[in-house]
Amino acid sequence: MTALRVPGDKSIAHRGLMLAALAAGTSRLGNVPDGLDVQSTQRAMRALGATLHVAGDGALIVAGCGGAFTAPAGPIDCGNSGTTMRLLTGLLATRAIDVTLTGDASLQSRPMRRVAGPLAAFGARIDLSGGGTAPMRVRGNPDARGAEVAVTVASAQVKSALLLAALGAHGRTRLSGELATRDHTERLLRAFGVPVDSAGGMLAIEGPAVLRATDLDVPGDISSAAFLFAAAAAVPGASVTVDDLGLNPTRTAFLDVLRRFGASVDVVPHADGAEPRGSVTVYGAPLKGIAIEPVEVPGLIDELPLVGVLGGFALGTTTVRGAAELRVKESDRIDAFAAAARALGIAVDTAPDGFAVHGPAQWHDGDVVTHHDHRIAMAFSVAARAAGVRLQLDDPDCAAVSFPNFAAALDAVL
Repeated sequence: MTALRVPGDKSIAHRGLMLAALAAGTSRLGNVPDGLDVQSTQRAMRALGATLHVAGDGALIVAGCGGAFTAPAGPIDCGNSGTTMRLLTGLLATRAIDVTLTGDASLQSRPMRRVAGPLAAFGARIDLSGGGTAPMRVRGNPDARGAEVAVTVASAQVKSALLLAALGAHGRTRLSGELATRDHTERLLRAFGVPVDSAGGMLAIEGPAVLRATDLDVPGDISSAAFLFAAAAAVPGASVTVDDLGLNPTRTAFLDVLRRFGASVDVVPHADGAEPRGSVTVYGAPLKGIAIEPVEVPGLIDELPLVGVLGGFALGTTTVRGAAELRVKESDRIDAFAAAARALGIAVDTAPDGFAVHGPAQWHDGDVVTHHDHRIAMAFSVAARAAGVRLQLDDPDCAAVSFPNFAAALDAVL
């Protein structure tokens, strides 16, 4: 059986870097992934006055600003990272700072009103392009008062931006509404010494909050491991184990999806810290089609292209509904998925909020346009390898955004 490790969880790393940069004192962050998205957050924290260096053991040492960010020399380039841009907007919304956030062409096409709108509750001035996208100018309000905000989009990035803004506001901030998304920000705030009240289905923080520097070991990224799990699941008799993997319950829905498809999944929890972790083994088996309902989508948003790929190996129809959010990711992932699927012989129908895959596919060699989207590139690399067909990607290197050594890891599975 193949036992592997995957890069550290980038969702946790983004948040850990920002909180360490905000804190007073020096934090040690272990297993920080070196993908391009997290590098964007590191550059942003340096631009705002934090000091970062790599220790001899590979850990990232962050000397924080104690809440007093310095104005950068120019715009902060967030690269392709929507998480960097959206969370940074919240972090700066209640600080005495005036900064422009920009990014690559893909990031500048993604919607930012969903963050800018709710942050207006703190009196921040956030100017967007005419299309509601970046570049965006953030003029923070250091005199912000705590606010009552209803979160209307089931997005961990929106929720996190508001929680980060609450750290600098005066008084109690309380969030309600669509809060059932990944909870890394809440967990890490507590690790950095900030109480987060989650009673009554709401989230509340008293500000201004003083963060305590801490040490954090980032577990492996389950969204990266999902590609290796899918590769094993699609081939009866194949298997893979991933060690030291993050098992946050808001992120493990894909493991249940694999079981519903027909694969076997064994989970061995390890010692808990700020984030639960453990080892996961997946065994391949004949697959059957499943249905993903809208209520499941927030917990699977990064893995939905893989759900579609597995549908190509399954008997029957696999459907995804309620996933219009896919259309505003790094690419329009519904259309990008459908075009790539058809290029390899998967029969697929699309809808405004999802797709239906009719399996099993009539696999054949094909060329796939990734739209520079790392998850499309990796999902169809899995598909081609498991199906035994030739794949030509227009941008295979885009996987480095989240999983720099993905090709070698996939080689180790199949």
